[in-house]
Amino acid sequence: MKFRTEISITPWSEQIGYEDRIVCLGSCFATNIASKLKESKFHVTDNPVGILFNPASIARSVGMMTTQRTITEDDILERNGRYVSYLFHSSISGDTPEEAVSAMNNALHYGRRALEEASLIIITLGSAYIWRDCHGEVVANCHQMGAKNFVNELMSVNDIVTNLRDILNNTKAKILFTISPVRHLNDGLEGNSLSKALLRVAVDTIIKEQPHRASYFPSYEIVMDDLRDYRFYGDDMLHPSSQAVEYIAGKFFDAALSDKAKKTQNKVLEIMHARSHRPLNPHSEAYRNFCSAQLRAIAELPNIDFSQEKEYFEQMLQIYL
Repeated sequence: MKFRTEISITPWSEQIGYEDRIVCLGSCFATNIASKLKESKFHVTDNPVGILFNPASIARSVGMMTTQRTITEDDILERNGRYVSYLFHSSISGDTPEEAVSAMNNALHYGRRALEEASLIIITLGSAYIWRDCHGEVVANCHQMGAKNFVNELMSVNDIVTNLRDILNNTKAKILFTISPVRHLNDGLEGNSLSKALLRVAVDTIIKEQPHRASYFPSYEIVMDDLRDYRFYGDDMLHPSSQAVEYIAGKFFDAALSDKAKKTQNKVLEIMHARSHRPLNPHSEAYRNFCSAQLRAIAELPNIDFSQEKEYFEQMLQIYL
């Protein structure tokens, strides 16, 4: 007897490996995916200009990174002693205008290099709602400046498609779109449902236009229709739980990774698990042999950055000689 419908995802025709360079952009769920990729030691850049929720802000950030836009103090405002910008998430800010400008230009430079090197860009769209400031400009983050300073607006499918086209035109890598399963209840349940539907239709339109470059991964559907239970949400009942993120990541790896990459990933995760191991007797010969075995395993994967893990096992050997 089955108590749920498990989603089946067709393996990708062009699967990814450890030689690929990946950039994750978009909502906080993009950071969840980036974190899982980092755990397996993939080359991944996570939201270089900070978390962004709507397609317009994501498209603008890609444009700023690829056209070598320079931030000046004219782009900065002060909020409770912290200098921020409507062009960036609040994590990209500073204690002084100069510090903020430097942080933002560094973020753009870092993102530009990552996009130039990327073979895959994963974009997670969170909401079709945007906020405009008094000048009519879309803001990436309101920085808690008060709703009275902004106008809330729901993007049309055509507007979203235009922004997604801009992203494709400003990059050269393949792009994997996904819809965030995070529920935006500030928009109301009906508004959240409408927002997600508009995003999904727009992504489908782009994929049909450019099937050679754009594809879709069903993160949203996995949570809504496969897991389909509040126990797979966090305490706020908005964000997927760690179990749900782990499950989605597993589905992603099953579909996206080449057989070679999956074998390498298993070896990587064994080393990472060994790194977190706490020995009962660190002075024993068995533990020294354990550390030596991990160093040999690391040496067999020379193209993966195990610098911290290697240093750790070497220190353990020195300490407990």
